[in-house]
Amino acid sequence: MNLKARITEDMKAAMRAKETARLSAVRLLLAAIKQREVDERIELSDEDIVVVIDKMLKQRRDSINQYQAAGRQDLVDTEQFEVEVLTAYMPRAMSPAEIESAIAEAIAAVQASSTQDMGKVMTALKPKLSGRADMAKVSALVKARLSS
Repeated sequence: MNLKARITEDMKAAMRAKETARLSAVRLLLAAIKQREVDERIELSDEDIVVVIDKMLKQRRDSINQYQAAGRQDLVDTEQFEVEVLTAYMPRAMSPAEIESAIAEAIAAVQASSTQDMGKVMTALKPKLSGRADMAKVSALVKARLSS
């Protein structure tokens, strides 16, 4: 079963169970997927759906920080629940050792020697790590590795 079908089935299950919060979060995800499919006139693959979910997770985390700063715990709780629902559809996160190994392979593959080659390394890493690692942290690790 592909990811989109799994999400649709989860939406139906949430409807049957009358879980309104989960249903709302899953519907938001399906709407974002559908919007991207309509905009680009394509059927999204599982990898493309993971990119959509990753973007939504980043938005939720940013919102949580803003709501905490404003003292709105009710909104923080809502966003955290949505993060939990969305995270269930993400692939297994890579361990720090796996990330380090992927970085070393990419640096060797593109023969990077300085921070000027960082773009090449990140281009090589993005397809492998997208959705499985925080790319901002990966970028910081690559920069540290190349600058030393």
